[in-house]
Amino acid sequence: MADNANGALTAYADGDNFYPLTKMNFLVTVDSVNGKAAFSEVTGIEGTVDVIEFRQGNSNSLAPQKIPGLVKHGNVTLKFGYTADNAFKNWVRECVSETRGAIPRTRVQIELIDINSGAPTTVKNEIEGTKVWVLVNAWVTKYQAPDLNATQSEVAIETVEIAYEELIIPN
Repeated sequence: MADNANGALTAYADGDNFYPLTKMNFLVTVDSVNGKAAFSEVTGIEGTVDVIEFRQGNSNSLAPQKIPGLVKHGNVTLKFGYTADNAFKNWVRECVSETRGAIPRTRVQIELIDINSGAPTTVKNEIEGTKVWVLVNAWVTKYQAPDLNATQSEVAIETVEIAYEELIIPN
């Protein structure tokens, strides 16, 4: 364990070994949204490169060469508890409404919060870390309302699926 400024041991370092970041603390911000929504799950951040198989007609090899093709990104799914703050929901509503103008594309940032030095003492309201995935030209492509059941006492979870054009991956 490493010593902090007070001489107390911290959970972050154990000699020369550092613990990996946990995935339970994260912050999602949408550039064009000035409100808050508490997300319980983010899935589907990915980028893949198509493989193009190519073989020249006069090649002595029967195996094709493989060259990189288009880069594709899957949709990101966000799950969040139903909230009274309507700013995020207004963006969702604008994207999936039957009567809309231009699709409101924006940047979505997903930050993995490092709590290895101890539990957060306050709620995070802005991006400040370096482990931030950025979804460029993002827009909501699917909305799913919470399942309603009078015999259960669970949180009402809404789901949105976000499409995006470019992914910026953190170091």
